[in-house]
Amino acid sequence: MDLRRKQSTVVDALEDVKGFDIAVFNTAKMPTMFERVVIASGTSSTQVRALADRVCEKIRAAGGRVYGVEGEKGGEWVLVDLGDVVVHIMHPTVRSFYNLEEVWGGKQVVLKKQKVSPKKKKPARGAPARRRARR
Repeated sequence: MDLRRKQSTVVDALEDVKGFDIAVFNTAKMPTMFERVVIASGTSSTQVRALADRVCEKIRAAGGRVYGVEGEKGGEWVLVDLGDVVVHIMHPTVRSFYNLEEVWGGKQVVLKKQKVSPKKKKPARGAPARRRARR
């Protein structure tokens, strides 16, 4: 399975189960055994486990291999080993304590499709603007 496809599949799986603060780091130039680190948060131990399960399910469905999963019993920090991609799914308090972004930080991968917060709609061109009534 191609690295970009695997990375995209992981992010899609995390978004499916409402994972948040998803960050992907390029570690290819570091002396590691993997090329990407994905870090995401879940609001509860149950959601953290569900996020890990969804990542495994989607990767297997796409023809990839899951080499191992650690931490499912506790559910505060689950690590999913996909070979060249390692996924850390954490409860927000655990994530802020360990601050993995500082360890793996450096070059964050910019994903082509990122969710952007909705902006206020502007009136279409030619549409009459709302006017304040005069008294």
